Amino acid sequence: MRRADRLFQIVQILRNKRLITARALAERLEVSERTIYRDIRDLSLSGLPIEGEAGVGYALRHAIDIPPIMFTAAELEALAIGARMVKAWAGTELGHSAQSVLDKVSAVVPAELKTNLERSKLFSLRFREREDIDVTLDICRKAIDRKHFLQMAYCRADGEKSVRRIRPLGLYFWGNVWSLAGWCELRGDFRNFRLDRIQSLLLEAESFEDGPGQSLQDFVKRMTENS
Repeated sequence: MRRADRLFQIVQILRNKRLITARALAERLEVSERTIYRDIRDLSLSGLPIEGEAGVGYALRHAIDIPPIMFTAAELEALAIGARMVKAWAGTELGHSAQSVLDKVSAVVPAELKTNLERSKLFSLRFREREDIDVTLDICRKAIDRKHFLQMAYCRADGEKSVRRIRPLGLYFWGNVWSLAGWCELRGDFRNFRLDRIQSLLLEAESFEDGPGQSLQDFVKRMTENS
């Protein structure tokens, strides 16, 4: 990484964190702590409002405005494959947003980097289109964002069918299928539901608040303990 790029990355990291140590910066940027100390000193001398000290950590005293982000070729390729994966697998709404991101980035990067973006040879393919899955995914995303109950008709792998009322918590992609993690009112416990096995879905107007032991953090903790 060029020093100019590294200095830019340090500024970005400081903008996104309250306090970060030189060791954490060095590990993230793959340089020595001595290099970080020198970079912090030079950034401070240039007028950047950095406060802190060695062994404690560094932070910006107040928010700052910096020039528009300049991407490397590798970063642009990461954006390209990420957007292509979203377009293929993350539903209609996010798919359109992913293309919008690429269009905006392509409009502002230099010509040679724009060519790299357009010529990326990394692809994400989806051979069997399932419009119903895209609709289901969009509904689940809205329910999670708004914290609204979901009513669903669900069919398990063994063919058993049931009607559930769910507090939707999070969506997980497993490489070829999506699953919805939620608190099931019927079972009184966490459950995972494959989106391709949801036969019908209704977004309710009623919202919910996470009860004790019913949040996404509680679900993740449970899964971690049982793994």
